[in-house]
Amino acid sequence: MHLKEKLHKQCQDALNQRLEVIKSTISDIQNSLQSETKSTAGDKHETGRAMLQLEREKAGNQLAELQKQIGILHKINPEMSYSKVALGSLVKTTVSNYFIGVSVGEITIENETFYAISLSTPIGQLLVSKGVGDNIQFRMQKFTITDIL
Repeated sequence: MHLKEKLHKQCQDALNQRLEVIKSTISDIQNSLQSETKSTAGDKHETGRAMLQLEREKAGNQLAELQKQIGILHKINPEMSYSKVALGSLVKTTVSNYFIGVSVGEITIENETFYAISLSTPIGQLLVSKGVGDNIQFRMQKFTITDIL
């Protein structure tokens, strides 16, 4: 398995783990809502239900965002190479290495560290459409793109 394929798989695994957590959270909230019984303190009951509804809405929003990220990751063909930074690029620089896809953070493969980022991140926006040899300045630090796969 090539390096980009390994990074792609790590991103998939990270998103799948997040998906399981969110699904579990939604299930727990649903169970809590169903088991919430009318107590003698009616206002307290209604407040509890309202809080659970808010939690469910928040988890639903997280699920929708995660599904978008999964969709973006499915668009990436890890076997493609690029001459300019684009979605699916593996970018090596004089400072850090980046996998342009979805934001899952730091990934270490074969004793090398990569940052899985999306194009919408500040560094992703700086890197997009750049080529090997281009210089970037990010947070008072200058670096050069050394390779794009």
